[in-house]
Amino acid sequence: MTVHAFAPFQNEPMTNFTTEGNRKEMQEALELVKSRLGADYPLHIGGQPVMTEDKIVSINPASKEQVIGRVSKASREQAEQAMASALAAFERWKQVAPVERAEILVRAASLMRERKHEFSAWMILESGKNWPEADADTAEAIDFLEYYAREMVRLSRTNELQPLQPLPGEDNQLTYIPLGVGIIIPPWNFPLAICAGMASAAVVSGNTIILKPASPTTVIAYKFYEVMVEAGMPADVIQFLPGSGAEIGDYLTSHPKTRFISFTGSKETGLHIQKLAAQTAEGQIWMKRLVAEMGGKDGVVVDETADLEAASAAIVASAFGFQGQKCSAGSRAIIVDSVYDEVVDRVQKLTEQLVSGLPEDNAPVGPVIDESSYNRILNYIETGKSEGRLLVGGKPGAPEGYFIEPTVIADLDPKAVVMQEEIFGPVLGLSRAADWEDAIRIYNDTEFGLTGAFFSADESRIEQALQTMHCGNLYINRKCTGALVGVHPFGGFNMSGTDSKAGGHDYLLHFTQAKLTSRKV
Repeated sequence: MTVHAFAPFQNEPMTNFTTEGNRKEMQEALELVKSRLGADYPLHIGGQPVMTEDKIVSINPASKEQVIGRVSKASREQAEQAMASALAAFERWKQVAPVERAEILVRAASLMRERKHEFSAWMILESGKNWPEADADTAEAIDFLEYYAREMVRLSRTNELQPLQPLPGEDNQLTYIPLGVGIIIPPWNFPLAICAGMASAAVVSGNTIILKPASPTTVIAYKFYEVMVEAGMPADVIQFLPGSGAEIGDYLTSHPKTRFISFTGSKETGLHIQKLAAQTAEGQIWMKRLVAEMGGKDGVVVDETADLEAASAAIVASAFGFQGQKCSAGSRAIIVDSVYDEVVDRVQKLTEQLVSGLPEDNAPVGPVIDESSYNRILNYIETGKSEGRLLVGGKPGAPEGYFIEPTVIADLDPKAVVMQEEIFGPVLGLSRAADWEDAIRIYNDTEFGLTGAFFSADESRIEQALQTMHCGNLYINRKCTGALVGVHPFGGFNMSGTDSKAGGHDYLLHFTQAKLTSRKV
C-alpha cells in the first residue's frame, strides 16, 4: 500500500438494527463474547505478556455477578519497566516512515470492521451500552484509525502541500517529528473509540506509548491492543499497563522521561494531572505536553420560535443517551418562559416512555458504570429534589445492576447544584429563562464549555448564538451529542479541557513538534 492507495476518508456507516440480518449477527456476536467471559488478561511490557497476582476485575454493570474478565494490575516496578521499554522502542519506531505507520492503522481499522459486532458486544457487556450506542462507538474507533492514518500522511507531505515562502539560495523544509514516550489515559465511557483515537494519534505520529485504560473497561482496551498488534504494530510500541491512578498513574505522569500525557476523564483528575505534569522532575529536559478533555455541563437552549417537538426530542436524546454518561450529554435545558411549560410537558412525556433493561436486549436505558457512580448520582438526585420539582424518575432501578431511572427535575435556579456540577448520569435539569438572550446568558454561566445546542427559527438569533454561546462544539437545531470524526472536531473550553479537537485536522499537532531545516544551495 502506498500513500496514493489511501482512498478519501469516509465515516464508517452505523448499523441498521431494524434489519433482521443485522440483528441476528449482533445476537451471534453476543453469544460468542459470552462464551469467552471470565478470562485472565496479562499486562504487555516490552511486547511480552506479564501476568500478575493482583487483578482488576471487570464486571457487567447490568448484571453485577457476571465477570467480564480479570485483568492484571501493574505495580510501580512494572511501570518503570514499561517506561524503559517504551524509550528503547521509540528510538526504532520514530525512524519508521509515516506512511508505514499509517498503513498499520488502516489494517487495524479493516480488522475491526470485519469484527465490528464482536467489538460492540464486548462493550455492551462491559460498559452497559445498548446496541446502537456500542455500534456507534466501534464505528468511531474505525473512523479514528482511518482518519489519523490519512492525517499523518498529509503532515508528512506538508512541504509539498503547503510549501514555505521561497528564498533564493536556500532549501527550507518543515518536518513534523514525534515527541517521545507518552502516557495515554482513556476513559470508560467511550472505551473503544476514545482509547483508539488517543492511542492511534500518538503512535502514528511516531511516538511510543504506555496505555493505562480506565479500570471499568480494561477488557475492551485489551481487545484494542490485540488488534493493533495483529495489524502489524510492533508489540513494544504500545505498553499495555492497567493499574491504579495513585499507584502508577501519578508515577508515570511525574516521570522525567514522560514527554506528554493524553487524558480524557473528570475535571478533578485532569487538574491533578496538570499539576503533576507542570512540576519539573530531576533529569527532565522538556516541558511536558498535556492534551486533556475533562467533560462538561452541556445544555440545550430553546427559544419561542423553535420547533418545540424537535427541541424536546433532542433534549431527551442528549440527556439520556448512554444513561447521560457522555461528556457531551445535555444535562441542562434552558427554555424561554413563554414556551417553558409546553416543552417541560413534552420532555416529561418522552422521558416516561423510556424503558430500562439489559443492554444485551437492546433496552433504551441501561445501567450506570459502577457502584461509585451509582451512589454519587443518587446523592445528586436527592440534592436536586430539594432544589426543584421532580417530574420523572428519581429512584434506583433493577437491583441486579447499577440501574437508575431517567430523572428530570424542573424549575431549577440556574445556580442550583444540578445545573452547575457535572453529574455524569441520567439526570436532566430544566431552567426557565426570561427570553432568548437570558437563556444564552444562563447557558454560559458554568465553568465548563464542551457542547451546546440552540433551537430557534430566527436567523438573527442563531447568528448571535453562534457568536456568544461559549463552547467547543455548538449545534443548531439538533442534539448536542453525536460528533463524527472529520465532521465535528471535538473538544471544549474552560474546565472542559485543552480544546484539542479530536477528529480534526490539527489534532496530530499535539503529538508532534515542527522542525525547520534550512540548507544553503
